[in-house]
Amino acid sequence: MSAQGSAGTAVDLRTDLGRGLVLRNPIVAASGCCGYGTELTPFYSPEVLGAIVGKTITRAPREGNPSPRMAETPAGMLNSIGLQNPGIERYLERLLPDMQALGEVPVVANVAGEDAADFAALTERVGEVPGVAAVELNISCPNVSHGLDFARVPERTTEVVRACRERTDKPLWAKLSPNVADLRPIAEAAQAGGADAITVSNTLLGMAVDWRARRPKLARGFGGLSGPAIRPVVLLHARRCVEAVDIPVLGCGGVRTAEDALEYLCVGCKAVQVGTAGFQDPLRLPTIVERLGRLLAELGCSRLADYVGSYRAP
Repeated sequence: MSAQGSAGTAVDLRTDLGRGLVLRNPIVAASGCCGYGTELTPFYSPEVLGAIVGKTITRAPREGNPSPRMAETPAGMLNSIGLQNPGIERYLERLLPDMQALGEVPVVANVAGEDAADFAALTERVGEVPGVAAVELNISCPNVSHGLDFARVPERTTEVVRACRERTDKPLWAKLSPNVADLRPIAEAAQAGGADAITVSNTLLGMAVDWRARRPKLARGFGGLSGPAIRPVVLLHARRCVEAVDIPVLGCGGVRTAEDALEYLCVGCKAVQVGTAGFQDPLRLPTIVERLGRLLAELGCSRLADYVGSYRAP
């Protein structure tokens, strides 16, 4: 995909995420924030995006955590949804076909399992569907009891990714957690297991308190913080991961504008996932795509690839 710059200059926004998956542009709808893509159609054609990552799917249906499970914060929001979803059977029967009907936009299936074998079985099921462009492994959800275990210990990360790698030839992305002091060993473990790319990152653990009621605002007590507050934290993780691994890194955290996306691309991310910003303004993602081309043209770039990783270290 080429976007027109301010002077009419065409900018090639294509980005290569490995194993033959080339996106028309680097802006990807993040998992959990656009349902299964059909929610976007009243506002714009999803075909303008680089890809859409569907909401996480598990083997059995999940009702999720009790309410309240969302709370606003001064610079983002907390959520404790708990992977509510209808399960793999209904996903394959109804939801995935609906996603495939959205047009020529790559569909990425996001899965979460109870253990490595469960992850592998889910990966195999979705990987068998021709229209699935890639599989993202949610090994880092903070809102289920087992989730973070897979993304905090390198050996467990490798175990899960390797089990999934053995069951599919589709591009495999590992979604990592920012809730560690140093994400580089986890990124290296994902690469060692056979991941084609890593998503950096999931939400940051946090909480909010109703000081009058003297109770937490979320029924579970805590949840995952997303939105602009976490961008500086995730940006540092992303930069360090770019330096640590040879596979593409997708930046994910706090992106609201094309300028925010360019921060991730500058430090070496090959694509950028956008989530929470879409709740505030459903048209935010196509706006970012359009402005991205104009800003790159202003910088004198004819291709996105010329800009990615152009960061100048101090």
